[in-house]
Amino acid sequence: MEATDLLENLSTVAPSRQPRKLSNLQKAIEHRIIGQHVLIRNMLICLLCDGHILIEGMPGLAKTTAAKALAEGMEGDFHRVQFTPDLLPSDLIGTEIYIHEKSDFTFRRGPIFNNILMADEINRAPAKVQSALLEAMEEKQVTVGHHTYKLPELYMVLATQNPIEQEGTYNLPEAQLDRFLMYTVVGYPTPEEERRILDYDETRRRRTAPEPAMTVCTQEELFAARRACTEIYVDEKLKQYVVSLVSATREPGKYDDKLAGWIRHGASPRATLALLRCAKALAWLQGGDYVSPDHIQSVAPDILRHRIMPSFEAEADNVSRGDIVGRLLDVVAVP
Repeated sequence: MEATDLLENLSTVAPSRQPRKLSNLQKAIEHRIIGQHVLIRNMLICLLCDGHILIEGMPGLAKTTAAKALAEGMEGDFHRVQFTPDLLPSDLIGTEIYIHEKSDFTFRRGPIFNNILMADEINRAPAKVQSALLEAMEEKQVTVGHHTYKLPELYMVLATQNPIEQEGTYNLPEAQLDRFLMYTVVGYPTPEEERRILDYDETRRRRTAPEPAMTVCTQEELFAARRACTEIYVDEKLKQYVVSLVSATREPGKYDDKLAGWIRHGASPRATLALLRCAKALAWLQGGDYVSPDHIQSVAPDILRHRIMPSFEAEADNVSRGDIVGRLLDVVAVP
């Protein structure tokens, strides 16, 4: 597609008048978290897209702090669960308890029923506990016995995992990974950001009173923002570009021989839907009224990284999933 044609199509789109209600939430989180701009951006994108996020990084990189800051800025209930090898599914979902006075069972809800659930170090729990999240993350409901219980309309799982400690950890199954809208890898702060962290920590420790609550976004504002994201314009050629990116993970040989040797299994249709939804959300967050190729390419690594299974050849050559997605973006033609 010629650039002039794309501009002509975009010029017909009426500019959105919906105010960016999440801008104050973003500023509130950035007040608590210095650096980690991609992480903050991706958390907001998942919030807008009604999705879940898996955060991976070394200890001490503010993964937990960022998740708590997001929860504090939103109107809703927040609960943190520390995943451990002895955690049981009932510890997460809840259990039926016999009430002697009523001679009947009643269901006592677990932490999974909160609006925002933080699954800290999710890979430390065995597969049966991880699987307890499958139905909740996909269908917003849980089934206990013969009864099904609905989860809140605002429901988000923020999970963290440590990439270096393998003892006592369990890899997340592919079905579980696919339920996460985005998989974000956080890195170390820059020297300038780390210097600002020192100043912030000194100021915080001198403070005698606790920081005030910072709830800045109501659920109604969030739902209005989600509706506004659906109105973001996407050109038909860009929709085809999204389909081509995902198709290239399934049939890489049609695009590049090197890519064909790196990918064993490609992404599911969830990746196609996620790419378009997240590109719209990013465009909305940045104040735009339409999706550009840059928006798609910006969110693609965090959407495709965990949905591509590298081949044995790629693992032997130390080719990371990020390298595979980078090659994918290079070989698939941009409209």
